[in-house]
Amino acid sequence: MPAPDLDRFTSRRSTVYATEGVVATSQPLAAEAGVESLREGGNAFDAAVATAAALNVVEPTSTGLGGDVFALYRTADGEVGAMSSCGGAPAEATIENVRESVETHEDADDWYPADRGAAVDSGGERGMPFLGPHAVTVPGTARGWETTVERFGRGSLNDALQPAIRYAMDGYPVSEVIADSWQAAETLFTDDNAAEAYLNDGRAPRVGERMRLPRLGESLEAIAAEGADVVYEGRIGEAIADEIQSKGGFLTTDDLAAFEPTFPDPVSTRYHGAEVYELPPNNQGLVALEALNIASEVDAGSHPLDSPERVHSFAEATKRAFHDGHRYITDPTYEDVPPLASTDWAERRAADIDATASDVTFGVPDSQAEDADTVLLCVADAAGNVVSFINSRFAGFGSGLVAGDTGIALQNRGASFSLDPDHPNSLEPGKRPFHTLIPGLVDFAPDESRDDWAAFGVMGGFMQPQGHVQVVSNVVDYDLPLQAALDLPRWRYREDGSLAIEGRMDGNLTTKLARMGHDVRVLPPVQFGGAQIARNSEGVLSGATEPRKDGTVVGY
Repeated sequence: MPAPDLDRFTSRRSTVYATEGVVATSQPLAAEAGVESLREGGNAFDAAVATAAALNVVEPTSTGLGGDVFALYRTADGEVGAMSSCGGAPAEATIENVRESVETHEDADDWYPADRGAAVDSGGERGMPFLGPHAVTVPGTARGWETTVERFGRGSLNDALQPAIRYAMDGYPVSEVIADSWQAAETLFTDDNAAEAYLNDGRAPRVGERMRLPRLGESLEAIAAEGADVVYEGRIGEAIADEIQSKGGFLTTDDLAAFEPTFPDPVSTRYHGAEVYELPPNNQGLVALEALNIASEVDAGSHPLDSPERVHSFAEATKRAFHDGHRYITDPTYEDVPPLASTDWAERRAADIDATASDVTFGVPDSQAEDADTVLLCVADAAGNVVSFINSRFAGFGSGLVAGDTGIALQNRGASFSLDPDHPNSLEPGKRPFHTLIPGLVDFAPDESRDDWAAFGVMGGFMQPQGHVQVVSNVVDYDLPLQAALDLPRWRYREDGSLAIEGRMDGNLTTKLARMGHDVRVLPPVQFGGAQIARNSEGVLSGATEPRKDGTVVGY
């Protein structure tokens, strides 16, 4: 089936306004689940978990209980915080053990899919597997959902999971972009338990076809009834560990039982009067903040919105931020990370930006993270809570492994580790991998008496910080309405040094960028992320959603 031609959809959208609650995400049924939670007395945190759980069912191509979850939030009483529910490598996952397994296991060749290129480290040996048991880190999703509801919500985890359970058991029609992404499961899921959980007689569901996921629904029912302990200390956890070990991996029930979410302090910077918050390492939030600081140094936002100088200046700022972030960002409990979000750092990095394109390399060797998949949802409620909530298995359905009969597909975030012991993201037991996931939060009036906060984000691997920079600038520098800020054609700098743009971008602008020395490539819309935003400005709620996805905004 050909990729969906999103450019043929010409229907317009405007920003959605509401008074009691607003939910923005990439699948309409999931947005409805969040609003259902709000209508039944929940707050933005309850709605975030309800929406996230529903996305596990209606958009399983990008998220699942076998992955991780992160949040940035501003509570009704003014607390600005972050949650990281991201597991680390198993206790026995040393470089030596993984190398030995790669060299001797009969299925090792399957862990390095040909379409991902050769995963070879600097010494000529195979790098970290992209698929299979060694790519699976401890999943944080279930505990993250539970902790979110218990700490910040009004209802229970059981309440939040009911819409997802209903969709899984009763079925739902598959939407267009998701149906296209589902095709990858036909070759990825080779085990019977995986194929039976996510395919219909060996094939992916078609657009509009009703799909049921009863095995996943039964796991959701167990979590609703017993709490997240069933995943980390109970029978679902045993199924996860058994699946990994049967394939030659090292994850154990002890690794699962030891996991707890953390609440790190967000990192932030001031950009043209707005305070922008991001997740600290091991996530790439510092890349977005450094790029904004460098862009501010070169006054990128002063150029006309439709000018090549604007794109050039922001792209050059982003190149340098990527180079630094991918060189230094790692799990901070294992190695210090320099102050990449400081203005002094940005001033030095902006010094060599001029009117022509530069060649700045970036990327995490062998991580294959440039075009990873994820889901994002943003919620705002009348009380003043705003939440940006992001969930992922890393690359689509993840590692290719589904835990027994649980219907839970396991992530491959461990592919972001390196088997080079000198690399900042080298594999170590317990270490958390480099994470592309970055929910966003912005205070549009930090120096004023008015209350104006938004939760936002842009999905998609290395597109995420680049999307954050563009969305923030679109609203702050150019005063665009929220939906227009997401609709505007995007650009992205690629690992191969090219500057990718959307086909909707003006042709003259494209030509001028090429004359500046950029290697300009046109990519389809699905390569430019999946943004969402929900705002509370003095009690007026508003939201916008990504035109490049199946999503919607629901308010009431």
